[in-house]
Amino acid sequence: MKQVMVRYKVKPDRAAENERLVRAVYDELRRTEPTGLRYATFRLDDGVSFVHLASSETDDGHSPLSEVKAFKQFQEDIDDRCEEGPAVTGLREIGSYRLFGE
Repeated sequence: MKQVMVRYKVKPDRAAENERLVRAVYDELRRTEPTGLRYATFRLDDGVSFVHLASSETDDGHSPLSEVKAFKQFQEDIDDRCEEGPAVTGLREIGSYRLFGE
């Protein structure tokens, strides 16, 4: 299982746009229900920082998220929307209790 966290900070005037793009990803995920994907997004209290958590159960570590059309659209101009670009960090789970969204 591959787990990652992505954190970035968008320009204040682009925060609402970024959130709309993220919501479009979730709309598509609800329709397509990709196998083995767990995904959550949070907007932090500063109003412009976002954190995405994703895990994939595929053996090769490939995430089904990369095939989601709305996610590709979200990624297209992310550098233009950001003050601080995405920083990707791998995660190792120590434990979990009632994961988000369950």
